[in-house]
Amino acid sequence: MHSQQTDQKLFSFELFPPKSEEGMEKLKTQVKKLARINPLYVSVTFGAGGSTQQRTFQSVEWLVTEGIEAAPHISCVSSSEVEIVEMLTRYRAQGIRRLVALRGDLPSGTGMSGRGELNYANELVALIRREFGDYFHIEVAAYPEFHPQAANARVDLENFKRKVAAGANGAITQYFYNADAYFRFVDSCKELAIQIPIVPGIMPITNYSNLSRFSDACGAEIPRWIRKRLESYADDVESIRAFGVDVVSELCQRLLDQGAPGLHFYTMNQSAATLKIWDNLNLPE
Repeated sequence: MHSQQTDQKLFSFELFPPKSEEGMEKLKTQVKKLARINPLYVSVTFGAGGSTQQRTFQSVEWLVTEGIEAAPHISCVSSSEVEIVEMLTRYRAQGIRRLVALRGDLPSGTGMSGRGELNYANELVALIRREFGDYFHIEVAAYPEFHPQAANARVDLENFKRKVAAGANGAITQYFYNADAYFRFVDSCKELAIQIPIVPGIMPITNYSNLSRFSDACGAEIPRWIRKRLESYADDVESIRAFGVDVVSELCQRLLDQGAPGLHFYTMNQSAATLKIWDNLNLPE
């Protein structure tokens, strides 16, 4: 299934590797529903170590057999250069052409000692280019509301520029609900002569407590008005989902109308909210 992207807009979505065979079967069902979006690619998050890493390989393998372009996440934290090159060699043998290159999160409690040989995503991008040339299309992460560990906005932009200079082809942002933050970030990148497409990451709202916990951990801001509305629904799941679809659909529409190069949906392995948002955007399939 190769993309019929609308007006060259780049639509994609993200999955995480399920922890069980039952989870894998559920994932397959959801992906088959999402396939009507005709995504350019489907990214698969990276399970560090052991069984979760096998699940990443398994998920990528299944996507390939379905004719869907898979883009596995590659994380440099906790992996040696040799391990990374071995993994990429395996992906190349499977015909994988696209990667999402990330620093990754340090395993909790390890501090700096948990790091591999590479400390930053720009070093990972440089390694991929050194070992594999231009074979892989590399996406990197961008943070319109700035990385929670960055000293300030300028430092964060400089870090992003280093990833681009190392050879990134495109970027996917952390999710956000403030379109102005995204457009201001893109303008700042233009001032630094960063030319790559910066695709907004979109997180559908289906569960307030999970979203709140996620957002606090990754530095994504939930605007106060959205927070207060979600709090007012308490445990009324239907109202939370209906409101979430409306808010995120409006956000996506504004992003596309004002020139965003596409949308990357963080599906959380569910199809319903993403498909409702997609239908609200009236995009041709």
